[in-house]
Amino acid sequence: MNTAPSTHETSAALAQRQADRRNYTLVTLAYWADTLTDGAIRMLVLFYFAQLGYSPFAVASLFLFYEVFGILTNLFGGYLGARFGLKTTLFAGLITQLIALSMLAFAPPSLLVVPYVMAAQALSGIAKDLTKMSSKSAVKLVAGSSEGQLYRWVSILTGSKNAIKGLGFFVGAVLLSLFGFQTALIILATLVLSALIGAVSTISGDLGKADKKAKFKQIFSPNQAVNLLAAARIFLFGARDVWFVVGLPVFFITVLGWDFWLAGGFMAAWTIGYGFVQAATPTLIRRRVAEAHAPDGRTAMWLAFALAAFPTAIALALRAGLVPTVAVVGGLLAFGVVFALNSAVHSYLILAYADDAKVAMNVGFYYMANAMGRLTGTVLSGALYQWGMQQGLYDGLVACLWASTGFLLLAGLISLRLPRPTRIVTGTWKVTE
Repeated sequence: MNTAPSTHETSAALAQRQADRRNYTLVTLAYWADTLTDGAIRMLVLFYFAQLGYSPFAVASLFLFYEVFGILTNLFGGYLGARFGLKTTLFAGLITQLIALSMLAFAPPSLLVVPYVMAAQALSGIAKDLTKMSSKSAVKLVAGSSEGQLYRWVSILTGSKNAIKGLGFFVGAVLLSLFGFQTALIILATLVLSALIGAVSTISGDLGKADKKAKFKQIFSPNQAVNLLAAARIFLFGARDVWFVVGLPVFFITVLGWDFWLAGGFMAAWTIGYGFVQAATPTLIRRRVAEAHAPDGRTAMWLAFALAAFPTAIALALRAGLVPTVAVVGGLLAFGVVFALNSAVHSYLILAYADDAKVAMNVGFYYMANAMGRLTGTVLSGALYQWGMQQGLYDGLVACLWASTGFLLLAGLISLRLPRPTRIVTGTWKVTE
């Protein structure tokens, strides 16, 4: 019996793949627009309120709801993506970002106080995580079961996102310097509105299949590999944000005496470089697993332990009296390379571990853990820096760096239990001895 597919069936499958890739490209472009805006808002809020004399902990509190609602968005966003389709969650994210920007851009100065800004940042966090979940889930659907292709595509997506977020840091600092706080926000709102109109008018059909029978309780994954990776992710991103979010930019401005242009430009350049390293991770990490170059749990473990050396070295260098600019800038550049490799490996592993039928839910659950790590790191960044400043000039940043080291060691210990070596069989990870 001839079981070969007919020409019509082959053409239909090809047309579907082309449509999926076109939609994925459009989703990614919309995600980039939101990512650029998200990075710019963070710099605008951080520098504007630091300039007004807010304490490091008060500045950190401005982002508290951003991270809290990021947790909730990833928890519910995966369910909504599974139930209503990824296109719906993408559009919802862009609309929410537009509302957040408008709240800040058109508010009278008397409203620009901590509770109001926290509420606007909450909406911005919801927007960012809805668009991220939509785009990250889409790559799994388009790449299919090709392990090598999935690894390459998710590395490119994750790397490009962070490069654009870094560009957003610079854009935010420049707009604040040139136009002021609220005019800068109006410019960003115009960008998001353009992205929303473009997405609505060009994305056709649905990206992925909506499952009306999806239940909310399914968001909590029974997949042990997903759960372990999520736990490691909490400490990995907590280790970055505990010194990068508040402590580092405040250190640049108040201790090193940098201006907004220099501080924002450096953080932008760091994040852009970090994104390029992420995109190049498949080339930088060559590891043969199941006849494809791809990492496994052992890779994540060793990268976490290696990364712990860098905040430790920076803290010791500051204690030893090394020139602070050399210690912090040099250490941060080295930290960025290894962290980018670690993050890219994690971003690949969650899509590889995810069940094909529940990819949006698995990704949503995983990025909920990511948001928990960012929340923990953000709060501790402000609190530890403010506490340390009372001890000495450099002690605020040193306290943040020691917390980073502890988090990374915990991430490495959790990663010890990740599957290794592994391969994908019909969308499920199997351990091969």
